[in-house]
Amino acid sequence: MVGNISEKSILDKIKITSDIRQLPEDELDKLSAQVRQEMIESVSQTGGHLGAGLGVVELTVALHYVFNTPYDRLIFDVGHQSYPHKILTGRRNKMKTLRQEKGLSGFTKRAESEYDPFGAAHASTSISAALGMAVSAELKKEDRRAIAVIGDGAMTAGMAYEAMNNAGSMKLPLIVILNDNDMSIAPPVGAMSAYLSKLISSSSYRSLREVASQVAKRLPRPIANTAKKAEEYARGIVTGGTLFEELGFYYIGPIDGHNIQHLIPVLKNIRDKREQGPILVHVVTQKGFGYSPAEESSDKFHGVSQFNIKTGTQNKSKNGAPSYTSVFSKELINIAKKDKKIVAITAAMPSGTGLDIFAEKFPDRFFDVGIAEQHAVTFAAGLAAEGMKPFATIYSTFLQRAYDQIIHDVAIQKLPVRFAIDRAGFVGADGPTHAGSFDIAYLANIPKMVLMAASDEEELKRMVLTAANINDRPSAFRYPRGESIGVKPQKITKPLTIGRGRIVKKGNRVAILSFGARLYESLKAAEILDKKGYSTSVADARFCKPLDTKLIRNLISNHEILVTIEEGVVGGFGSHVMLYLSNNGLLKINSNVQTMVFPDKFIEHAKPDIMYKNANMDASSIVKRVMNFM
Repeated sequence: MVGNISEKSILDKIKITSDIRQLPEDELDKLSAQVRQEMIESVSQTGGHLGAGLGVVELTVALHYVFNTPYDRLIFDVGHQSYPHKILTGRRNKMKTLRQEKGLSGFTKRAESEYDPFGAAHASTSISAALGMAVSAELKKEDRRAIAVIGDGAMTAGMAYEAMNNAGSMKLPLIVILNDNDMSIAPPVGAMSAYLSKLISSSSYRSLREVASQVAKRLPRPIANTAKKAEEYARGIVTGGTLFEELGFYYIGPIDGHNIQHLIPVLKNIRDKREQGPILVHVVTQKGFGYSPAEESSDKFHGVSQFNIKTGTQNKSKNGAPSYTSVFSKELINIAKKDKKIVAITAAMPSGTGLDIFAEKFPDRFFDVGIAEQHAVTFAAGLAAEGMKPFATIYSTFLQRAYDQIIHDVAIQKLPVRFAIDRAGFVGADGPTHAGSFDIAYLANIPKMVLMAASDEEELKRMVLTAANINDRPSAFRYPRGESIGVKPQKITKPLTIGRGRIVKKGNRVAILSFGARLYESLKAAEILDKKGYSTSVADARFCKPLDTKLIRNLISNHEILVTIEEGVVGGFGSHVMLYLSNNGLLKINSNVQTMVFPDKFIEHAKPDIMYKNANMDASSIVKRVMNFM
């Protein structure tokens, strides 16, 4: 009998999701416990996003149990919570390769599995994608469901509401699962809440509601309107669903997301009733649920390194150089102590950007706007318009979302917003979705923008100070993730001269002009080239905009070859150097110019140094490029 299956054997029997649907409901709690343990064991060895996944184990099991996946499309927003899903969809034996080179992605990925119908890593895309799939099913006359699972944090982004507003008018059988694990829009109220959720998701309730609606239509308008409002208001008081109802969604919840017995009846009711419009199911979960170290952690083990399962203690990196993020944070605090106009803004990443420390020092001057990068930039523009000095501190890959605002709300008005761009270049385990590949190209094209890139931590300090002193136009400076170089701290930090680079090493045959954190790989390459008899100069550009034209003219005129290198795609620093050389006839002096940029493909996740090697951006690749053209 299935009821006698040992606890360890249940998960062993799950190869695909149809295997889950063969289990009796009373085995699903055991299956959930095993999935949770499997996930903890895997992530303890690989690191990753643990807390969100722990919180949706029961929900994931219930969704795969009720819906016919992969035919029914299950879409996880962001993908931080997708690890239980991966375990249940044929990838269990690969979980210890999670976020490792050539291993499983830390997010959903179409190329990885048919159970991942839509790739993710950025927030708030799931409802739009699910709606597109629901429309496709309607047009193709396919009887399939589209289910979007989105967290309350991702619901702070405007895109989610744009999608819901669109879906609300289309009356398609779209299902949105709101995983409320932090903000707690409305707390669950035990058995009564579960009962009411089951009731209002049932066919009988909806049928009765429809009858009542038809009767109400025949009543005098004032009475009908009052009755409609009374029903909606009463249900809203119990469930908190008024907002979603106004967007055109039928709201159900809140439901205890850790109670299989509460989840399954509701999901079955929704599955079996196909003629209704979009539905939102409000599920309340707890990040880190079922693992006490995560439950007790302030961030619920959102993102972790390798850790000890028994204690939850994470493996700390060796005490090396400080991270670029911490260097930025400390320098901004130092400046803010002297300048009360300094304010800091982030988009749901206070700890990731180091601004949590700033917030402790200056709570009144720190603003976390949630996952709302567009708003963050225009909010910063408003502050700048009134004489404040905003530092909009946003990861490179997230700042992409606010490109229109950078141009329209900041640059055209010449407002001095300072963009602190963390996670420039390759970021390792998060792969191409989080790699800062495009910011040089998309910012350098904006008129009057000052664009800097730090080659080490001391340069970063100077760029923070430089940006603080630019009051007539926007500025930006970029810096990598992870440990800094470990250069000797300088006693006095002064602002940079705008548009001036520096010669770091002098030679007479080869010139390497680096923009950003490839400087030290350029110096390694120079040592190799020197030994081969090719005397090499190395320069730190510091600025992509404005260019140090005097420095560029000197390098092209006094060396046999000029190589530019940057941590970004084509169209950035090297392209601007080439344009300057071309427009000023300098290629007639020396046409041997090489630009090293990221290749025209997305580099898959691995350790950052491996990613740079794979992108032909390491010291040996620089040497090879030079030798090919000497």
